[in-house]
Amino acid sequence: MKEGLKKLLLDTLAEYQSLGIAEQIDYKKFYLYSLITHSTAIEGSTVTEIENQLLFDEGITAKGRSLQEQMMNLDLKAAYEQSMRWAHQHMDFSVQMLKNLSALVMKNTGASYNTAQGSFDASKGDLRLVGVTAGIGGRSYMNYLKVPAKLEEFCKQLNQRRGELSNLDDIVAKYLMSFDAHYQLVTIHPWVDGNGRMSRLVMNHLQYEFGLVPVKIVKEDKAEYIQALVDSREQDSLEPFREFMMEEHIRNISKEIVAYKKSQEDDPIKPFSDPIKQFSDPIKERIYQAVLQDGTLNYAEYAAIVGTSEATVKRRLGELKKEGAIIRVGSNKTGHWEINKEK
Repeated sequence: MKEGLKKLLLDTLAEYQSLGIAEQIDYKKFYLYSLITHSTAIEGSTVTEIENQLLFDEGITAKGRSLQEQMMNLDLKAAYEQSMRWAHQHMDFSVQMLKNLSALVMKNTGASYNTAQGSFDASKGDLRLVGVTAGIGGRSYMNYLKVPAKLEEFCKQLNQRRGELSNLDDIVAKYLMSFDAHYQLVTIHPWVDGNGRMSRLVMNHLQYEFGLVPVKIVKEDKAEYIQALVDSREQDSLEPFREFMMEEHIRNISKEIVAYKKSQEDDPIKPFSDPIKQFSDPIKERIYQAVLQDGTLNYAEYAAIVGTSEATVKRRLGELKKEGAIIRVGSNKTGHWEINKEK
């Protein structure tokens, strides 16, 4: 993990805390609603944050949304509320605890299955008794016979790590532990459905327990999120997923900061103080500034300057180009980057 990325996370969180954003009236409630909305959106729900607010607070259902996706959101809300209670009690993880949370996640959308190995009910949190794959033609997940023992081992290791970190003031280590738990649980894939929602919930559970700002994976970044999971699996390394999660959190918290600052301005149309350009994503802004200084560098050189990976630099340069902030002059091999002064 790049030290520059760790420092950027800590600096971003420090600014977030200093502004008192989390102390706004109803902020925590609406942040939770946002976590739920984006988590279900990754699984195909089209319910918006505003629609969920009306559904959760007023019981008003959204027109044009299926009962299935609205129940998915209500179920996940109930699971988060139970998870948060247990997090505040510092309850140890157990297989039964995870099954209980899964039962809440799948309460109204889970089905029962009859197989040669026996019957199981997803709506009751039962572990799967069948093999599952990652999409059509995708890689097969762990054999279902190994799941119970692996889940026991997962809980044991997680409880040990929680104990080790509980008295330490190491924000980065706590975030990394929660990212690892997410990756490990989705890799075990204990249930026939709801594994993604459960893995994100467990990650957020740990973050709530440690008093951290919970990480939200927004639906717009779904493809990058899934690719990070695939990259970690194929490379047999936690680093690609850890890096994505760190960057995602920095990006989303930075957007919160920008939005909050705009809301506090006396003049809502006051321009940014940066005479060049300013972005809500600090990693993108650093890369932009690096290009401004020298557009001839390669991915590795930009990565060294910014303090992130070459893959991240490549993605952000592509985004900057797509947004029209920079242009490529010449070929990919021998050309260079320039700031688009007409933008």
